[in-house]
Amino acid sequence: MQGELHIHNTLSRKKEIFKPINPPYVGLYVCGPTVYSDVHLGNCRTFISFDIIYRYLDHLGYKVRYVRNITDAGHLEGDSDIGEDKISKKARLEQMEPMEIVQKYTVGFHEVMNMFNLLPPSIEPTATGHISEQIEMVKEIIASGFGYESNGSVYFDVEKFSRENNYGVISGRTLDDQLENTRDLDGQDEKRGRLDFALWIAAKPEHIMRWPSPWGWGFPGWHLECSAMSTKYLGQTFDIHGGGMDLIPTHHTNEIAQSVACNHAPPVNYWIHTNMLTVNGVKMSKSLDNWILPVELFTGRQLAKDSPLATPSQAILGDKHPLLEKGFSPMTVRFFVLQTHYSSTLDFSNSALTASEKGFQRLMNAINLLDKLKTSDKTTSDIAALEKSCYAAMNDDFNSPVVIAQLFEGTRIVNSVNDGHETITAADLALLKKIFHTFTYEILGLKNESTGGSGNALPESLMQLILRMRADARTKKDFSMSDLIRDELAKAGVEVKDGKEGTSWIYKG
Repeated sequence: MQGELHIHNTLSRKKEIFKPINPPYVGLYVCGPTVYSDVHLGNCRTFISFDIIYRYLDHLGYKVRYVRNITDAGHLEGDSDIGEDKISKKARLEQMEPMEIVQKYTVGFHEVMNMFNLLPPSIEPTATGHISEQIEMVKEIIASGFGYESNGSVYFDVEKFSRENNYGVISGRTLDDQLENTRDLDGQDEKRGRLDFALWIAAKPEHIMRWPSPWGWGFPGWHLECSAMSTKYLGQTFDIHGGGMDLIPTHHTNEIAQSVACNHAPPVNYWIHTNMLTVNGVKMSKSLDNWILPVELFTGRQLAKDSPLATPSQAILGDKHPLLEKGFSPMTVRFFVLQTHYSSTLDFSNSALTASEKGFQRLMNAINLLDKLKTSDKTTSDIAALEKSCYAAMNDDFNSPVVIAQLFEGTRIVNSVNDGHETITAADLALLKKIFHTFTYEILGLKNESTGGSGNALPESLMQLILRMRADARTKKDFSMSDLIRDELAKAGVEVKDGKEGTSWIYKG
């Protein structure tokens, strides 16, 4: 029934039949967040996309080891080894220990992923937890002749590597093209070549995050971290490596080069890259200040300047967000993301989110009707063909928009049977229920927010956010808003109780 899975491989620039190295085992590595700030919606798109890839591989029966790292050191402000370490800089600005910054934003990242109903990875390694592995990898690269030490730092010799290897294999760019678009060293740099990148960076005595190495005190380069951790947990060559397309030109290009130099083999068979999230056609990014935090999207309000953390449980909210007409639920946002293929640009707009909200509710309403349908001795629609089409879509490079279109066809059938315009047998109704459950919940990872997917009216983290908003309104003596929140929750079947120990809630349906 499932058929063959085809994946668009960035490396070959075409769709290929997926053939694991050691079936049924599959190694999947995805570049995780640099935990120096709050994860924004553009970041979330990548992680949601790989969540359905992980889910579908698991559904097909593969034993997936999903590794998604946490970068907690070594990521400089500029991708070309310039600027300050992002986490060290944030720690200095906030007068905190770097590991406090790491913990703060890692907790926030996990909370947001949980609200979007992402499955946790099999392993979530940190860069600082794998310093020894990175040092050993640098030694191997130096021994291979492609690394050199300079004033306590170690760099990768790109031009020497390119004499025997295709440095731009993942990006499709020639060495001459890359050199043409890179500044001259002007004799002021420790590097031999303009494209050389840091494997190990010498740290000044005042630098907080530094470790001893054969080349002196320092810290690892950002690119090295992923190569060391993926090799440790998935082997020298593994099945799938993923991340955002913005990582291709530098990060993934350098990952491949240093892995080949160290292990003498291509590190990955299939590279998968997600496209960008845009706002009015412009990439959503922190540098352009057009980014939206999930907590802002869920509430429609801006994060207050004095908010300690942009997570649902700790956020302090301010005025209405200028880019949002209202708030949207986590599952509405997930549904919005999955309505566009991961490799296509996804443009943010209130109208698109509102349409997704209506579409998601229509799908949930149909699922809620399934147990109420009356069966007959004849089925007027081809339910088996519907299931086949859903699998065909997922096998075509995880085509979630087509799967959703097929689920809407299932929704049409449900409504038509409910209205008495079509009939369905008991066996086909059971198959239809299986299709909705498998593809809506198991593979697309959506949850029925009217029941929380498991009996709760809303996810606990979202309920805590709503109650925090209500408490904030009461503190400001905005009792009309406080009462409105309570009454609207009551309409959704949630009873709110205020007591000496604080506010509690229960779902009564």
